[in-house]
Amino acid sequence: MRYTYTPRGVCSKGISFEIHDGKLHDVQFICGCEGNLKAISKLVEGQDAKAIMHLLQGNDCRGRGTSCADQLAHAIKDALH
Repeated sequence: MRYTYTPRGVCSKGISFEIHDGKLHDVQFICGCEGNLKAISKLVEGQDAKAIMHLLQGNDCRGRGTSCADQLAHAIKDALH
């Protein structure tokens, strides 16, 4: 199943991904810092969704109190609950 999430407080306008057997797949960000977000997508591919959620939550970008990585953690949490 494909999950979509609208992030808040960041440059990215959307996050979508799939979770199969507890693993993240095909993470895509719409807009934002393209190089960094492509790197995040590659790094989390096939990784345990809960572990990635815990690893990325609370990551801050420029004092915003959140980041695209943190918003991915929020998206995973919503998808798992």
